[in-house]
Amino acid sequence: MKQGLVQIYTGDGKGKTTAALGLALRASGHGLKIFLAQFAKGMDYGELHALEAFSDTITVRQYGRRCFIHGRPEQEDIDMARRGWQEVRDIVAAGGHDIVIIDELGIALYYELVDRSEVEALIRTRPATCELIITGRKVPPELFDLADLVTEMREIKHYYQAGIEARPGIEF
Repeated sequence: MKQGLVQIYTGDGKGKTTAALGLALRASGHGLKIFLAQFAKGMDYGELHALEAFSDTITVRQYGRRCFIHGRPEQEDIDMARRGWQEVRDIVAAGGHDIVIIDELGIALYYELVDRSEVEALIRTRPATCELIITGRKVPPELFDLADLVTEMREIKHYYQAGIEARPGIEF
């Protein structure tokens, strides 16, 4: 890969992680090496099983026990996120991955599990060939200026409002 860019997928609508996973799948098809870091997630998601088939090109790490986007993190969640952030920084600095996806970083920033100034530093100092993908609700607008692409997923209508619960294979 010649030049790595910074992409942000944010907003309250559905599809941020899905967009990043689609990019990972496409990149894997070209033999690129991908590191997927998931913050605030520790549950058993369908993508984890599917990505096992791509373990030669895609590495997945989760830094959370459960998703708490509507609650508060506990100390164990905070500790896991901080260890995870250090691993992400080390992975990026090592330069061995073409793409690093930091899933739910917006939530990690919102709950102050990760310091925004450290994210800004990571963006500025990453290897020039490293594509950096950031997802999550509440990504601070200050990061938008450092990105090459910012997409906001906006919820217009969602079937949750009609009482339809999360479904295996669709939402998790």
